Amino acid sequence: MEPIQIPIEDVLDLHTFRPRDIADLLETYFDECIKVGIFSVRVIHGKGKGIQKKQVRRILQKTPRVKSFTDAPPEAGGWGATLVELRPPVDDTG
Repeated sequence: MEPIQIPIEDVLDLHTFRPRDIADLLETYFDECIKVGIFSVRVIHGKGKGIQKKQVRRILQKTPRVKSFTDAPPEAGGWGATLVELRPPVDDTG
């Protein structure tokens, strides 16, 4: 099976992905966001029972690229989405 190409934007909707793929997806997606200069990402995990949100938050806590995260405001998904701030790359050229 060929990998799915998704556009790198400031919003990532997890509804079409399998829960077991989310950890790798988030890490790869965040790497790509940083490469193109996106440091604020809204991750849509849905409201439901909160299982997916808890999984996403556990991953975010362990991901060094993540500076901070919080619930999205109501107009951006409320508790069905998480706003993630990414760390810019360290410039070690000088």
